[in-house]
Amino acid sequence: MSRKIKVLMAKLGLDIHWRGAVAVSRMLRDAGMEVVYLGNQFPEEIINAAIQEDADVVGLSTLGGNHAVLGPKVVRLLREKGMGDVLVLMGGVIPRDDMPALKKAGIAEVFGPETQIQEIVDFIHANLKKASAAS
Repeated sequence: MSRKIKVLMAKLGLDIHWRGAVAVSRMLRDAGMEVVYLGNQFPEEIINAAIQEDADVVGLSTLGGNHAVLGPKVVRLLREKGMGDVLVLMGGVIPRDDMPALKKAGIAEVFGPETQIQEIVDFIHANLKKASAAS
């Protein structure tokens, strides 16, 4: 990829726990990525911003319990808009039992609160390379 990786980061829905998303946004920026932080948004607004920003990655942060419905909706709407190659990641306090269904719905990876930033950076690099090679 010849340009910086562009990450769109959003708090999913009305979740008021913003510190983790802001911290991850800053760390991804410090790792050389361009990050656009949207704050609290619903899927439709996230998709519109992803299109406008030509995002490579959409990061969804949630602690509000809405992950099982709103996360897959983001993936579905991206696909409907022809942006199915955008890497969708989710982070926050998400029950392990919910993770397989989220991945089946198209969330590439779910990161918990103890995840090291390098793990997220490495995942993004590895999976964007796979997507580029496939296209």
